[in-house]
Amino acid sequence: MTVAQGTDDPLVGVGELPPHQGPPPGPLSRLLPRTLDDRRRGWAVALTLALLGGLVRFWNLGHPTDGGTPVFDGKHYVPQAWQMLRTGGVADNPGYELVVHPPLGKQLIAVGELLFGYNAWGWRFSAAVAGTVAVLLIVRIVRRMSRSTLLGAVAGVLLIADGASHVQARLGMLDIFLAVLVLAAFGALVVDREQVRTRLATVVAEGRIGDDDYGPRLGVRWWRFGAGVLLGLACGAKWSGIYFLAAFAVLSVVWDVCARRAAGVRRPWLGTAVRDLPPASWGLALVPIGTYLATWWAWFASSTATDRNAVGNQIGESSAFWFVPDALRSLWYYHGQVLAFHANLATPEQPHPWESKPWSWPMGLQPMLYYYESGAEAAGCGRTDCVEAVMLVGTPALWWVALPMLGWALWRTLTAADWRYASVLVAYAAGWLPWLANTDRQMYFFYMIPLAAFLVIGVTLSLGDILGRADGGSERRGTGLLVVAIYVGLVVTNFVWLWPILVGDSITPERWNAELWLPSWS
Repeated sequence: MTVAQGTDDPLVGVGELPPHQGPPPGPLSRLLPRTLDDRRRGWAVALTLALLGGLVRFWNLGHPTDGGTPVFDGKHYVPQAWQMLRTGGVADNPGYELVVHPPLGKQLIAVGELLFGYNAWGWRFSAAVAGTVAVLLIVRIVRRMSRSTLLGAVAGVLLIADGASHVQARLGMLDIFLAVLVLAAFGALVVDREQVRTRLATVVAEGRIGDDDYGPRLGVRWWRFGAGVLLGLACGAKWSGIYFLAAFAVLSVVWDVCARRAAGVRRPWLGTAVRDLPPASWGLALVPIGTYLATWWAWFASSTATDRNAVGNQIGESSAFWFVPDALRSLWYYHGQVLAFHANLATPEQPHPWESKPWSWPMGLQPMLYYYESGAEAAGCGRTDCVEAVMLVGTPALWWVALPMLGWALWRTLTAADWRYASVLVAYAAGWLPWLANTDRQMYFFYMIPLAAFLVIGVTLSLGDILGRADGGSERRGTGLLVVAIYVGLVVTNFVWLWPILVGDSITPERWNAELWLPSWS
């Protein structure tokens, strides 16, 4: 049997049915759609904060440049993107040697260059758009996870005020695209989880949940399909998207098990294996692979792209995989070359001055100096010894609570089986733990950019626990609201203080020194 589509946008309570029991009236009574005013208010808050985030991200976007050239690793991706405009979407200049990342991120940079030309606005436009979209997404995602417009707004403000997210959204680099695609995929899976529980609740309400030991079929799950597409695109921006793909696929299947168990399915694990695992394998395996290959469309269409004709040149025409088209074999060879480059990217004798190791990332203890000028080149502070700098640094008031947040998330997951905190832990682990496997490799703090949003989600959920329920008493609620307001104000104030070194404003040497809070920052 296939379940019909349930009520639209149901309130909390879906899937909270006691395991292996019938449909008690309590949880089902909460399956009501939000009012139109509530929806309008939620979207008004999300769009307002997205507009604010856009103003912050786009402010003086063209400054600074490195003598009219891109800053830091933008020097690699920006000219490749510009070349893509002239070659139909592919980088094939031998001067670039090996192009070490998939094409999608550079193609997105090329969109800005197409609109504004080969200048700082062109290099950074698409990244700033991605940073703005991330604000809209996180407001909507946290609102859906917490059922609180207030907490959704808090999440939006915290992401706007994150220094690391701000800086990365103003450069011609790839990580912000990975970050927004991973966040969007996570949001799609959150909606899919809710939709599944709504459909199961419909079956429970109709008294049909016991008709089959495995439970009902759940119909087409377009949100999970969308998540698969987004995760494929994430891998098309940077390969590290594959860690999130694997983690989110497991998370989605576990959610299915929990949903069937909560609905009273007699054999929820076997039911998930029979009913949900095959379509999950399609939606979160084949779809991402197909989407990822589609991001190489220009490479397939080109005759001069890097290693496009590896078969017959770098590798022989005969192969045990003779049935695989030459184009795919060439792409496989190209991927092997890229993987070898990344695996051997180690500088033990002469480390990069701003490289760091994963254990320092959660609190952002080793930020990165992307740009620095002093003296006449940095004039504007009213003196002759001014300083201009752009540093990738997470707002300390936000990043320095990462470990307590993760500890609280683990506690809530183990003691209360809170799926929201569990999902934050899974996402965080996917984006951080893999880098611990090879600490000899050259690594940088900007690898953490995709996790900034999940740090914000975890902190916001924790603030929600401090805030308490709306019906928890006026004194309790008032105290919680005061604590939340003070903390959010502290993060915003911290962000404002860091502003000059996030955007390259001209400041005095004394102010520059005051911005360097830890020895590792200098």
